[in-house]
Amino acid sequence: MLILHKNNNINGLMDADAIIIGAGACGLMCAVQAGFLGKKVILLEKGAQPGAKILISGGGRCNYTNLFASDEQFISGNKHFMKSAFTQWTVEDTVNFFETYGITGKEKTLGQLFPDNKNAKDVVEVFTSLCRDMDQQIRCGAEVTDISATGEGYVVSYTKGGKSVQLLSNKVVVTTGGLPIPKMGATDFALRLARKLGLKLVETAPALVPLTITGKDEEWYARLSGNTVFCEVSNDQISFEENLLFTHWGLSGPSILQISSYWRKGETINIDLLPGQNISEILEQERSHQGKNLLSTLFNRFYTRKFTEAMSKFLPVEKPVADLTKAEMDLIHNTIHLFKVKPAGDKGYDKAEVMRGGIDTNELSSKTMECKKMPGLYFGGECVDVTGWLGGYNFQWAWASGYVIAQVL
Repeated sequence: MLILHKNNNINGLMDADAIIIGAGACGLMCAVQAGFLGKKVILLEKGAQPGAKILISGGGRCNYTNLFASDEQFISGNKHFMKSAFTQWTVEDTVNFFETYGITGKEKTLGQLFPDNKNAKDVVEVFTSLCRDMDQQIRCGAEVTDISATGEGYVVSYTKGGKSVQLLSNKVVVTTGGLPIPKMGATDFALRLARKLGLKLVETAPALVPLTITGKDEEWYARLSGNTVFCEVSNDQISFEENLLFTHWGLSGPSILQISSYWRKGETINIDLLPGQNISEILEQERSHQGKNLLSTLFNRFYTRKFTEAMSKFLPVEKPVADLTKAEMDLIHNTIHLFKVKPAGDKGYDKAEVMRGGIDTNELSSKTMECKKMPGLYFGGECVDVTGWLGGYNFQWAWASGYVIAQVL
């Protein structure tokens, strides 16, 4: 249980220039960058090892940034908040940093940068090696239970191996992440601390998360489990062109994960199953060549046979194209280009990549990430109301926010 109170029963000997709580991407970058500036930090990690979420990211390959990252790919109550951090620490800075320590990037789809011939373990090793070299302490298995404000600084109390330990520092950095993937040690520490301090929070929810389908259509989606379709998924805010994956419980794949961050329960999602093309024009062209082929034969040019068969629920796929009526042509067009889905919900934090919402950015300095109400206390990374798209954007935010905090420790 987290407690925040005044503590005047401690001598004034500082244990470190800063105590960082949470050894994820943001905390590790902050520790390393502070070390470059000659600052000594102690990094407290509740889990058994640092960088746990880094290690599983991208299937263990770690999509560590995106070449196109800017403030435009982020959701926040203040769209301008992250601009200062991204100016101070750019994508080029991320690329150069990792190249300096032996990790060169290989671009995949849509600017996603992965280590070339290396993996997530190598990314974490960059930070742990630098921390060892600079004597930046990483203490794993350390669960923070108490933060006390004193006239001399902050007392951070934690338990490790059944023992209670207290540390004193003028600066405390909270980079404990969000709620996704509880089995990896996800914690609401930052949110609980913010509430104790009376800070405003933006409502949190799973983001970059698969969506579920229930009711009469559930069986139809389940039959298509494992099939992918390249499509454009949209709502009244935004659209994404990427693969969609059918699952036995609903929809996943990059396009669905992306739109999920903008989706709210009860809303409908629009899916264009043939983006960049016009099915009506394709049908007319087919008819101009006698149109003897069945609609299913034409569909098989664009989709898997299983998907074509499933479309028989909505369309006359076994009818020759030449015999289609105008009403059927209109139905085909609307079904292919305006396929509507109303998800029942999402798969929750167990399957979410990140958390949407968090500590209101109005509570923090955009230049330093310092809490306005509590000087010397900083929040960075996922616990802040800054949520990026799928594809390395959230790592770029973690590196950038960790960097800017380190500059003022």
